[in-house]
Amino acid sequence: MDRDDFDRRAEPYRHELLVHCYRMLGSIHDAEDLVQETLLRAWRASGTYDEQRASLRTWLYRIATNACLTALKGRGRRALPSGLVSATEDAQAPIELSTDVSWLQPFPTDPAAAMVARGSLRLALIAAMQYLPARQRAVLVLRDVLDWPVADIAEALETTSASVNSALQRARAKLAEIDITEDDVDEPADREVKSVIDDYIRAFEAADVDGLTRLLTDQVVLEMPPAPLWYVGRDAYGEFMARVYAMRGPAWRLLPTVANDQPAIGAYVRGDDGRFHAHSLQVFTVAKAGITHNVVFFDQDLFEYFGLPSDLE
Repeated sequence: MDRDDFDRRAEPYRHELLVHCYRMLGSIHDAEDLVQETLLRAWRASGTYDEQRASLRTWLYRIATNACLTALKGRGRRALPSGLVSATEDAQAPIELSTDVSWLQPFPTDPAAAMVARGSLRLALIAAMQYLPARQRAVLVLRDVLDWPVADIAEALETTSASVNSALQRARAKLAEIDITEDDVDEPADREVKSVIDDYIRAFEAADVDGLTRLLTDQVVLEMPPAPLWYVGRDAYGEFMARVYAMRGPAWRLLPTVANDQPAIGAYVRGDDGRFHAHSLQVFTVAKAGITHNVVFFDQDLFEYFGLPSDLE
């Protein structure tokens, strides 16, 4: 096939390959690079592709998985602050950004996308998977998320079925050790989640700290990469928000979005020019009792990925 024909046939799989690479890497930036690398490798090897042995989709996933494994060699895990340091009780603790840490990033998701297995992109799970060695991570994703047969995984990774089963057992055991219980909560209906987030937006834009804290659970977690800083508890959350309004003023605008199949918002703060400028992307975990977790990503480059403007009138 020529390059145009290859691109046409591969294009329908681009987004799901991006999701796959994100699960492996924990970074939307890196995932985009690896999808490009995957398609380049696939084009260069297109003369060897045998559609009698594997579908184009399976073949592309195989290439993407091995490209990710190569990229992960020598890399440390991507993390959230709660995976690196202890929680602080000081609402006035210095906010120092650590750019030398590889931080986990959120992923823009369409809640109607059928290809994304429910729960398989949630931040807590992606963060937990970062504790797995790269090959165990690959085996877990291919088997438990994509439902590949063990024999196909073994062929893709050029190993044996026994090795795949062993890696899968170790990966599942490791995840069982990691506390991701917040994702096991009894989730409210979508309309209830929307109501909570709408109330949060109204309270935030009104600089109503009491209104915000009423929406939180007792042991809510607030963390804010790339600052290695996080808080636990409704009171600590409220004290920190009071500090935010004291530092940045009460004039904010928030736009709802979706990240990792979870409710999220893009937060904008008014600048000296009177415009509202991108500040942070915030990703929530919501239970029936209220908001249990808010990860505040101070990375304005993320706004473009989520289709959010860089500033507002």
